[in-house]
Parts: sequence; structure tokens; C-alpha cells
Amino acid sequence: MGQKSKGFPLIFSAREKTPGSNFFNAPLIKPFFLGFAVIAALFSAFCTQVNGQAGGNNTWEFLNLTSSARIASLGGKNVSINDGDLNLVFHNPALLDSTMNNHLVLNYVNYFAGIHYGYASWAYHHNYLGSFAAGINYINYGTFTGADNSGQITGDFTASENSLNLSWSIDIERLFSIGVTAKSINSSFEQYKAFGMAVDAGINYHNPEQLLSASLVMKNLGTQLSAWYPGGEREPLPFELQMGITRQLAHAPFRFSLLLQHLQDFNLDGDKSAPEENSETHSSFLPKAESLGNELLRHLIVGVELIPVRSFSLHAGYNNLRRHELKIPERVSTVGFSWGFGVRVNKFRINFGQARYHLAGSSSHFSVTTNLSSFYTR
Repeated sequence: MGQKSKGFPLIFSAREKTPGSNFFNAPLIKPFFLGFAVIAALFSAFCTQVNGQAGGNNTWEFLNLTSSARIASLGGKNVSINDGDLNLVFHNPALLDSTMNNHLVLNYVNYFAGIHYGYASWAYHHNYLGSFAAGINYINYGTFTGADNSGQITGDFTASENSLNLSWSIDIERLFSIGVTAKSINSSFEQYKAFGMAVDAGINYHNPEQLLSASLVMKNLGTQLSAWYPGGEREPLPFELQMGITRQLAHAPFRFSLLLQHLQDFNLDGDKSAPEENSETHSSFLPKAESLGNELLRHLIVGVELIPVRSFSLHAGYNNLRRHELKIPERVSTVGFSWGFGVRVNKFRINFGQARYHLAGSSSHFSVTTNLSSFYTR
């Protein structure tokens, strides 16, 4: 069994590594900042070829929707929790490890206006080649009634998108792991179809003795290979850089996570070159320090987990960018906040999460995780 971490041994424990899984067999000589500096340099090189923009300027934004109930309840994004949850590989492939061997996850989300989406994944570990995971991510927009230019009904049609994901991860030394996910992306809106490829890449630093995990991730680096119609313009993908850190308390059953999103684009308040007239609240009219602080806070997502025992946990999160973009000033309510819980029932881990997007409603997320090996008879 793996060595237990300090603090709550029944709750927080180090990942159990399979012997021989360290492919490079490298000694622990690389400091923490060196690994991050190398990945950051690579990401910067990639960014020279990418227009980093927030939502609304890209195609295939469904790639940024989390299906995991746990991650949804923690603010919608997390790249640094390292506790053997296969759902986290969707957000950071470097979190894939040997403890997830033969694990299966199934997710379903009841979204808005009849839209639903989900994610399913299965993992396999090889002692020398590393860990692998295959998954499918889909979204179904429902059935629509079609009509021609004169208004004559032409029949019903559907609209959907999906991506097939193949992830790989390996430990480069005792505290570091790297991972990559390759995606094939398909869209079908009536007779309009598109296809593309994208890559996620990440690095994770995990120190069980310090109850600390930190990650840097590049999301959705890729391109459309075929546009929506012949001769059509290829649209950019929702490229994003994320950095996260998770810290567990040694003497209390709490785990805190902080994520910085859209690091490739500091300005998340739209085009400020032409501020709105008569707008006293526009950031260009704010004092410089206050405007800078508001910009920084829009990149921030905070999550906390209460884990009194292994079989039960409570989660809560806050996404400041979501609150800023979707709130109604006259009635802010709980927009941007999220919550959920997880419970273990026999051989299954079941999670529920709810995220408040707007006064119009919330999204409900359901996740089931199991280890298929536990069903084998001996």
C-alpha cells in the first residue's frame, strides 16, 4: 500500500504508483519552477500562432463545458486536484495515473432549453508505457423544425457535436507527470458539417507529503480541417491556458483549489478601445488600480471540498467571470456560485452538482464512477 499522507489518513493518501511506471527513471533533481518554466515556454511558442479570445469568438465552445458533477460544483474548471478521479483527465491529461486503471466514468448534464450533454471515459495503465484513457464528449441540441425561404415546412432535423478523446500520461519523476490528449471533433447541424483536430497538454506537480498539487494546462490547440460548407472560412478553436493549485489542510477535512483561467488573454472585459458613452461603471472610467484588480479577479475560480470521510464529500465553488458576464445588476442573486456532493454506494461513486449560470436557471450534473476490476470474481 502507498505511504499515507500527514493529517487525515482515511481521507488524504498519496497515489499508489505501479512499480516500473517511471519510464525515464530520473532522479529527483528538477526543481518545481523548472518544470513549469519549460512548459510555459512551449505554450508561449504555441500562442504565437493562436488568437487567444474569451467565449463568443470561437467555434466548438462545447469543448469547454464540464460534464463532471464534481468539477461543476467547484466552479466549472479544475486542473490540479490529484486524487485518482478519472473525470479530472478531461481537464488535465497529466492527472491520469496508474490508480485509474480499468476505471469507468459516465456523466450526464441536463442543460438549458432541452440541451443535454455528457462524457464517458475508460482508463488503462501499462507499467512501462504509461497510462491511457479513451473517452467521448458529446452535446445534443435537440430536434428542430426546418423551413425553406418561403416558410414551407421541410421536416425535422437535429443538431449535435462530439469529440473523441485519447489521453496519455507518464511520470517523469517522483513528483512530476505530463500528459497529452488528442481530440477529433465533429459537428452536424442539418446539412452543415465540420471536422477538426485539437490537443490538450499539461504538467502536474504532486507532493503528497505537503498535501500540495499544482498544474499548468494548454487547452484546445488545433484547427478546423473542414469548414461548415465548401469554401467556408475556418473558425478558431477556444484555445486557453490555465494554471491551478490545490492544497489540503493537514489537520482538518478541507481541500482548497484556486484556478486562473484564460491566461493567454488578460483582458476579459471585451474591447475597451471604444468605451460605451455615459457608462459610469465601465472599467475604463475606474481608477487604474481598481480596474487592474477587476481584470485579475475575472480570471479567478475558487473551489472548496469538505471530506469528513471517504464515502461522502461536499463541494462548493465560485466563478467570478461567469458572475460578471451573466449577472443582472438589479438582481445579482447567486449567479457564479455552484455546489454539489459525492457519495460512495457499494462499488460506485456518485456525484451531483449544480451550477448557477443565470436567474433563468441552473445546470444539473450527474456523474457515476466505478472500478471495473472490483466486479471480477476470483
